[in-house]
Amino acid sequence: MRNTILKTAMIATAFSLTLSAHSYAQSALDTVVQSKKLRCGIMLDSPPAGFRNTNNEPEGFDVVYCKDMAAALGAEPEIVETPSPDRIPALVSNRIDVLIASTTPTPKRALTVAFTQPYMNNTMGVVTRKDTGIKAYADLSSKKLGGVVGSTPEQLLNKELANGWKDKGATYTGYSTDAEAYLALQQGKVDAILVSFGVFNALEQSGQFPEFVIAGEAPLSDMVSIAVRRDDQQMLNWAKMFVWQQSVSGRFAEVYKQYFGNGPVPSLHANGVDF
Repeated sequence: MRNTILKTAMIATAFSLTLSAHSYAQSALDTVVQSKKLRCGIMLDSPPAGFRNTNNEPEGFDVVYCKDMAAALGAEPEIVETPSPDRIPALVSNRIDVLIASTTPTPKRALTVAFTQPYMNNTMGVVTRKDTGIKAYADLSSKKLGGVVGSTPEQLLNKELANGWKDKGATYTGYSTDAEAYLALQQGKVDAILVSFGVFNALEQSGQFPEFVIAGEAPLSDMVSIAVRRDDQQMLNWAKMFVWQQSVSGRFAEVYKQYFGNGPVPSLHANGVDF
């Protein structure tokens, strides 16, 4: 009986070690280090976080973060263009190793993927045209509103519509990309959209939309995180360390000012909360 128990324990231990080794071997961290290639899912229709420059090459804050991450891993970066609705599916289906695409960590999304602490904080403002008469967020309650499908601003505006704005005449239209939302606002199809102050500064400096103005702050501070596959603890641990290092080394502030202008660098912490 003693030998049988001992043999059973040894088999169970060996099985546990095999599962552990198998889980570790499947980590994207190992795959990236061995292949020397890091596939980053990035939205390239959301300047200045991600866009294509005049040479049609990927550029932006998130692109630089991908390149920095690849360099730290001794790998070559591969930018995989990932539209907003495809961000989580691209990661789950293993088309990318890591998602760096202005993705807000939410409990619902965390059922599917795993998030680092925030790597960017997008404090939101109301962006409208000079001719709309909109002066503050409260003025949106009877206006034509727009946003990007699946985004956190969309969730906020739809909630406002459900809580009474719809009865006052407000409407909402979702667009596939930020560029489409900007164009809709410019053409008068919508009266306002919600955009981070950093992005608005970049838009203003570009001179593309001289009719756009900021009309106060929206009740939304959109902290965004890097995401990895939900069960990949090794990659998650490494990515969290990478975000921390970018911040304490001053690299975050450097890249922020490069793409969002010389305004104040946003805090990556919520008061009283440690992610």
